[in-house]
Amino acid sequence: MDKEFFEAVNALQKERNISSDAIYDKIANALVIAAGHNYGTKDGIFCDINPNEQTVKLYMRKTVVPTEDDVMDPAIEISADEAQQYKSGAVTDDVIEIPLKINNFGRIAAQTVKHVLRQGIREIEHDQVLQEFQSRNQEIVTAKVIGIDTKTGNLSLEIGKAEAVLPKNEQIPGEQFEIGQLIKVYIVDVKSTDKGPKAMISRTHPGLVKRLFEQEVPEIFDGAIEVKGVSREAGSRTKLAVYSKDSDIDPVGSCIGQKGVRVGKIVSVLGGEKIDIIKYSENPEEFIAAALAPAEILKVEIISESLKSCQVTVPDTQLSLAIGNKGQNARLAAKLTGWKIDIKPESGFYRPTIQL
Repeated sequence: MDKEFFEAVNALQKERNISSDAIYDKIANALVIAAGHNYGTKDGIFCDINPNEQTVKLYMRKTVVPTEDDVMDPAIEISADEAQQYKSGAVTDDVIEIPLKINNFGRIAAQTVKHVLRQGIREIEHDQVLQEFQSRNQEIVTAKVIGIDTKTGNLSLEIGKAEAVLPKNEQIPGEQFEIGQLIKVYIVDVKSTDKGPKAMISRTHPGLVKRLFEQEVPEIFDGAIEVKGVSREAGSRTKLAVYSKDSDIDPVGSCIGQKGVRVGKIVSVLGGEKIDIIKYSENPEEFIAAALAPAEILKVEIISESLKSCQVTVPDTQLSLAIGNKGQNARLAAKLTGWKIDIKPESGFYRPTIQL
């Protein structure tokens, strides 16, 4: 093959941003398959491409046997007499290489090369996209809105060189988007499918909030503060439990930031979603009381350690606040702590137990 072939590969490599070595591997494979069509089998056929020397070597490798009668498989064996035309002095058990001329391929073989090469390049791009998604699995990425389905409300997003769909049920309620808008999404999982790599993305997943705090709060990123849990009802309210082994660090204050700057940026990204930042405690009574903020708690009584059941007493005036709108505050506290919470007012009137 001439110089133009290698120039074409370099151009393809730059256009598709894929490895030239990977392209050469696919071309070599395509030539072997095409040669196989031409010669009836690809057994014993090899292709070596050397871009530095700009050479392509396509050949059959055969083992020398004593006579024509000893040739059991013509695809991989050759008699000693016939072998002399390829290697002078060839003897039994020698392995010789018989050059094949690419320009002798027929039309069908040439079409095979094109088909296998196209398929090979698709596989390379598939693998690259899959690797890119996998490297960012359970991370936040910035995506560009490139399409909006007016019927379903689903968004088509561009993430790097790849595309993904953000379903309506994974969008924060009430959000509005425009073509070209940049948004942050959380990659929940990545799967390889027959149609290519598929990333499950979300703006409602609790992981989005956790990663946003990691980005915004250096103490979380460097490990000085640990996020112990997140419970979320997207678009409405999130509760975040944080903890630090260092007594000199205020985990809640660090997450809020001076004058609320840090948490304010995250609230803005989430479209105004309220965020309660709670100090985690290994003492369940303290943790449960903190999780029910902003309500004032009088007492937390553990009913069953094994069933993780407790009863919380609040002032009568704090009952509605503790339970929250449609039970949201108590529900999020239960999810965050992992405890069943039975809330009662100080006067003794019981409310239904709030479970996970």
